[in-house]
Amino acid sequence: MVREQYTTTTPGTSLERPKNEYVYKIGIYGWRKRCLYLFVLLLLIILVVNFSLTIWILKVMWFSPTGMGHLRVTKEGLRLEGESEFLFPLYAKEIHSRVDSSLLLQSTHNVTVNARNSNGEVTGRLNVGPKMVEFHGQQFQINSKDGKPLFTVDENEVVIGTDKLRITGWPEGALFEHSVETPLVKADAFKQLRLESPTRSLSMDAPRGINIKAQAGNIEALSQMDIKLHSSDGVLLLDAETVRLPKLPEGTRGGSGISQGLYEICVCPDGKLYLSVAGVGSTCQEYSRVCQ
Repeated sequence: MVREQYTTTTPGTSLERPKNEYVYKIGIYGWRKRCLYLFVLLLLIILVVNFSLTIWILKVMWFSPTGMGHLRVTKEGLRLEGESEFLFPLYAKEIHSRVDSSLLLQSTHNVTVNARNSNGEVTGRLNVGPKMVEFHGQQFQINSKDGKPLFTVDENEVVIGTDKLRITGWPEGALFEHSVETPLVKADAFKQLRLESPTRSLSMDAPRGINIKAQAGNIEALSQMDIKLHSSDGVLLLDAETVRLPKLPEGTRGGSGISQGLYEICVCPDGKLYLSVAGVGSTCQEYSRVCQ
């Protein structure tokens, strides 16, 4: 742009017109103008690409006013529909499934649930691995739906709160390495109950008595050595229609009379039993040959 200067004159005066002394150019010209247009065009392209990518991400991630994808934000917390994968630790106060489905925690290695105190120390740990389920804590307890403790384990004892404990397994049964205290040992219907100690002795003790009962079968006591029935305060009662001792040794006839196939059970001073042919009187002899 060229600025011109003019001088006012009065009529009848002649002045020479001054020459243009200064010329000012306003604006951007040349390569600068082309670079500016190119930069504005580049910004416009970047703006369009960013806007398109934003729309695409919102569509792919399923963003909505209530959440993202299967994740919904509710008043009670976060609600996740379907399966999800967590690559890092998850911290939550409560995790529960929907009413009509179950909760599934799955991992290629193991699933570990830790409980920490206010100092960050682990107070309880549940580790579910491919071969073993481990629990670390002071006490492990399983409760019923009404809050009754069913199974409790701590450092001192194991408590089973059910009225009936049923052990099912191999034909060999259950193995107890130490003593077992229980008021009743019972087999299932139409099955045999067998108490066995392969290499040691089997002992049953009770302060008020031991009751062995078979309603529809026999009772057998087998031992490689001795079988002892001892009552510290009371009597040993064998209540049955017939009591048979088929392998008792027979002693000599102790008196006259016709036995008619009857025998008398005699007791030696050391407690040994033997049979003696019955007579009119007692045929037991204190110093019988069987007792020696």
